[in-house]
Amino acid sequence: MEKYSVIGKSLPRVDGVIKAAGEAKFTADMVLPRMLYGKILRSPYPHAKILNIDTSKAKRLLGVKAVITGKDTLGIKYGSIDVPQYPADKNPLAIDRVRYIGDEVAAVAAIDEDIAEEALDLIEVEYEELPAVFDPEEAMKPDAPKIHDSGNICNRISWNYGDVEKGFKESDYVREDRFATQAIAHCQMEPHAALVSFDSSGKLSVWSSTQAPYKRRWQLAKTLGIPESKVRVLHTHVGGGFGGKVEPLEPDFQAALLSMVTGCPVKIAYTREEAFTCTMQRHPMVLHLKTGVKKDGALMATQCKIIANGGAYSGTGPIVMYLAGAFLVTVYRLSDVSYEGYRMYTNKPIRGPQRGHGAVQPRFAFDSQLDMIAEELRMDPMEIRLKNAVRSGDVTPNRFKIKGCGLTETIEKSCELAGWKEKRGKMSGNRGIGMCSGAFVSGILVPPHTSSGAFVKVHEDGGATLLTGIPEIGQGSDTVMSQIVADELGIALEDVRIISGDTEITPAHAGSFSSRGTHWSVKAVKAAALDAKRQLFEVVAQELEANPDDLEARDRRIYVKGSPEKGISFNPSSAVKKYDCSNYTVLQLN
Repeated sequence: MEKYSVIGKSLPRVDGVIKAAGEAKFTADMVLPRMLYGKILRSPYPHAKILNIDTSKAKRLLGVKAVITGKDTLGIKYGSIDVPQYPADKNPLAIDRVRYIGDEVAAVAAIDEDIAEEALDLIEVEYEELPAVFDPEEAMKPDAPKIHDSGNICNRISWNYGDVEKGFKESDYVREDRFATQAIAHCQMEPHAALVSFDSSGKLSVWSSTQAPYKRRWQLAKTLGIPESKVRVLHTHVGGGFGGKVEPLEPDFQAALLSMVTGCPVKIAYTREEAFTCTMQRHPMVLHLKTGVKKDGALMATQCKIIANGGAYSGTGPIVMYLAGAFLVTVYRLSDVSYEGYRMYTNKPIRGPQRGHGAVQPRFAFDSQLDMIAEELRMDPMEIRLKNAVRSGDVTPNRFKIKGCGLTETIEKSCELAGWKEKRGKMSGNRGIGMCSGAFVSGILVPPHTSSGAFVKVHEDGGATLLTGIPEIGQGSDTVMSQIVADELGIALEDVRIISGDTEITPAHAGSFSSRGTHWSVKAVKAAALDAKRQLFEVVAQELEANPDDLEARDRRIYVKGSPEKGISFNPSSAVKKYDCSNYTVLQLN
C-alpha cells in the first residue's frame, strides 16, 4: 500500500473552481453597505517642502465625505524595519516634505470614484521645490542634497572572510568590472487594494491584498494608535504578490484613516499607473566586482562593492543589503571574500522586496563576469561553473551549511537537454545560448513571528476545517495544507475546508514570502492533524475494542490495521443529499 493517499497526487487546487468560474472575490471586487471610495493626492515633485495645503474647496464638493492630510495623523512613522538602529522613516501622509514623485500628500473619500478624483483636483498645495538626487553614486557625494536629516546612507554593511589580498596575489588572472541593474516593477495582475471598516466599537476590519496579514496588523495598530487586538486583517484572494505585497503600503493606512473619520467603510484600489510608480520595486544596484582565478578556472578571491538605489524611504534596505552579500557566496566555492554594501536614499520611488530579494543582482554580475573570465582563459562556461559549484556538505564563508545541493547535476542535465555543446558558438544571426546559476534559501527565520500554528476541527459529518495563518497568494498553500490534513485523517481532499490568513481566528504566521511559507506551516498543520487523529483514534478504539496504536485512517475509514472490514466509516458524503439540478429551469430577470 502506498504511504500517502492524497499527498503527491495530481489533484485540482482547492480554490481552482471558484477562480476558474470567476467567483473568487479579490479586494477590489468587494462592496460593503455605505461604502465610500478613496483616492490619494500625490506629489508632482521629487523633492519639496510642503508650505500649505488648502482642502476647503474639496470638502465643499457634493459627495465628498472626508479629506485628510498629514495633520490628521498621529505623526507616527512606519517602516518595514522599525528598530533603534533602523528607525521608521515614512509617514502615511507627508507632513513637512515630499521625497519622490508620487509621495502621498492627502486623501479623500467620496460616494463614487469620479467625485473622489474631482476632489483631488480641488486640493491646493503650496510647495517649495528642493534640489533632488536620483543616482545612488551621486547621493554618496558630500555636497549631494540631503533627503533625510540623517543623511543619504540608509544603511551600510560589510564583512571580510579569509584574506582577499593574499587570494589575489596567488591568482593567475584578476579581473575588475562594473555592472548596473535597473528598477523592475512587479506588474501583478491585481493592483494593490484595501477595504477598511472602522465600526462604533472601535474595531478596525481590513480586507487587503497582502502577503503578510499579521505584519499588516502590527503596522496599522502602531501607526493608528489602536491595540492590535482591535485590528483584524482578513486576507482576500491575491492576484499576484512576488514580494510586492509583503510590506505595508498606503492604501491600507489611507483607507483606515478615512474610515475612522467618516464612520463608513472605505475602499482604495490603485490604478495600474499607481502600481507602476508608487509601489515598491526591485532595487537598482551598481556592482563593482573584482575576482581572481587560477589558470584552471578555480576561484581564488572575490571583492564586491554594491551601491543600491533605495529610493526615498528605508523599505527593506537593511535586509536587501545583507541578502545581496549572502547570496554572493551561495553558488560557487569561495574562501576569500570581501563585501561592502551601501543602500542609498534618492528621490526615487521606494525599493523593496521582489522575488529572489537581494539574490538576483549579484548573481547577474558574478555570472556575467565568470563568462568573461572563462573567455579569457579559453574555457567552456559550463566547465568553469562545474569546477567551482558548491556541493552538499560545503560550508560557505558566511557559515551557510549546504545540506542538500544538486547544482552540479542541474548544470550537467540542463546543458544536455539544451544542446549546449552543439549550439554554443555555432548559432547564426542574433541567436545564442548562455547560462547562469543561482540559489535561494528556503525556510528562513523572520522575527518576530518565526513560528506557525494551526487548528484542525473535525465535524460530526466527517469533514474537517483547517485554520492556518499562512495566506494563499496563488502559490497553492491552501491546497498543500489541505492535502496534509486529508492524508493524516484518511479523508478526501474535498472533505477539507480551509480558512487562512485571518488575524482574528487563525494562528500567527509571518506571511507568504522568502520561500518559507510551506516549510514553516506544514509542520504545524501536520501536528494539528495528528492531534485530531489521536483523539479520534481514542474514541474509535473503545468502539472497536482495539488499541489506538493498531488503528489506521484511510479511504474515509478508521479501521484496525490489516483488517479493513473492522472499522468505522469516516465519510461525509453519506450525510449529504445529492441534488441533481440539470432539470431545473433558470429564470433570468431583466
